[in-house]
Amino acid sequence: MAEGIEARLLEGLWRTVAEHGWRGTTLSRVAEAAGLPLAELRRLAACPFDLLKLHGEAVDRAVLAGTVPDPASPARERLFDVLMRRFDALQPHRAGIVRFLEDLPRDPLTALRLARLLPVSMAWMLEAARVDASGPLGLARVKGLCGVWLAASRTWMNDASEDLSATMAALDRALDRAEQIARSLRLPEGDLLAPRPEPTPPPM
Repeated sequence: MAEGIEARLLEGLWRTVAEHGWRGTTLSRVAEAAGLPLAELRRLAACPFDLLKLHGEAVDRAVLAGTVPDPASPARERLFDVLMRRFDALQPHRAGIVRFLEDLPRDPLTALRLARLLPVSMAWMLEAARVDASGPLGLARVKGLCGVWLAASRTWMNDASEDLSATMAALDRALDRAEQIARSLRLPEGDLLAPRPEPTPPPM
C-alpha cells in the first residue's frame, strides 16, 4: 500500500472513531473521512478491525525506523526509549485512540482479538531495543513488556501534557515492577530486560 494512501486511511479511521465512537465506525464513514472511494477501501480492508491491524503495523514500523538505542546503555533504558517512541507515534491520532480505548471494554470480542496482536508488537519492541525476544525467556520478556505497556497506556490516556511527563513516570514505574517480578522469579540475567548475549566467538 502506498504510504500516502495508508496515512489518509489511518487519519480517516481515527477521525471517524473520535467523532462516532468505535461502534459507530463504519467503512463508509472511514472512506468519506479519508477522501477515498469506498471501492478502494474494499481493496485494502474487509472490516474495521483490519484497519486496527494496519495501524498497529504502521506504529511498529515507525518505531523500528527510528534511532537505534545505544547498545552500550542498559537494556532498561533502551526499552524506555523505544516505548516512549511508540507513545509519540500514537500522539497524532490521540483523540480517536483514546475514544477507542474508552469504548473497548464494551466490545470484548475486539479486545480479545487485539490481545492476540499485542505480543507481536511487543516482540518487535524488544528487538528494536536489542533485547532478545526468542525462546522461553524471550516469551517471558514479551509477556512482561505487554504488562508494562498496558500499565503505562492507562496513564497516557489521561496525560494531556506536551512532554508526556506523566506517561514517562508511569512507564518508569512499570519497568521497575517488571524488574522486581523478574528478579523474584530468579530469571537468568536477573531480569526480564536482560540484554541480548554477545555471540560466543568460535574456538581458535
